Amino acid sequence: MEKTWDVVIVGAGPAGLSAGIYARRAGLSALILEKALPGGQLMETDLVENYPGFPDPIPGPELMERTKKQALRLGAQLKLAEATGLSPAQGQWRLKTNAGQVLARTVILAMGARHKELPAKGAKELTGRGVSYCATCDGYFFQGKKVLMVGAGDSALTEALFLTRLCDRVYVAVRHPKEDPKAIRAVAALRDQALKNPKIEFLWNVAVEEVLGEDKVRGVVLRDLATGERRELEVAGVFAKVGYRPATEWVRGVVELTEDGYIKTDPWMHTSQPGVFAAGDVRQPVGRYAQAVIAAAEGTIAALEAEKYLSEQA
Repeated sequence: MEKTWDVVIVGAGPAGLSAGIYARRAGLSALILEKALPGGQLMETDLVENYPGFPDPIPGPELMERTKKQALRLGAQLKLAEATGLSPAQGQWRLKTNAGQVLARTVILAMGARHKELPAKGAKELTGRGVSYCATCDGYFFQGKKVLMVGAGDSALTEALFLTRLCDRVYVAVRHPKEDPKAIRAVAALRDQALKNPKIEFLWNVAVEEVLGEDKVRGVVLRDLATGERRELEVAGVFAKVGYRPATEWVRGVVELTEDGYIKTDPWMHTSQPGVFAAGDVRQPVGRYAQAVIAAAEGTIAALEAEKYLSEQA
């Protein structure tokens, strides 16, 4: 007979692995599905300096390897398979994967979200060598230097303000003219703080065409969107917040999503479907921060709520 798992967790990043740890400690049978390399976005992070319990910096891959080993030691099982469908099945849930079907009494969706890459020449090659998508992760390495933030939404200005505590100068590249009332998409409070901060300089109506450097970033080429004029700007780091893509297309129409494709949940990680929970960067981003420790906490909550749900069904 086909085995039915107490909980199937989709995604093996900080949220998914933490959910596996707490599910097993609650006595639930737990299967973690991961389509690629376990570890999530931290597999691309050279050093993690802000994860509790590690007084010295730890490489992101090592931190995630330890977390994976902890989940496996407690009895969670990990299967490399991509989930492609979710449907109800007589009071349970059936997950379709590229390696067959799986039955679950509860499901935790923790597929994460991938940052949109900066569409500029040289950005991909210099990622991790001066190009970053997380100021709270990497800002420390640019103390006393000049950096560029690309983007003008809530996340971009939040991180630009954070960088002012460390950096000598923070340029913010905005793709609209200063006169455009929608040039800055961030909420008014963030906009006002950024405009008043003496360390922040806005560069209006520009696009980043190229990131310059070989072993590390030395500057960028900016194009004026009105005149087409190009100029170089010397910076040691480039931070980009140009959006994220949650990996949720395969659950569209099953659980409620936002217009941007994030999963809507309540504060306890419940989705619109009973027995289905979501945790980590795949969740609606309003009111949360894209930090590994927060994703881990949300995975923990989801696992505890799954155990509570199952006990109420018994």
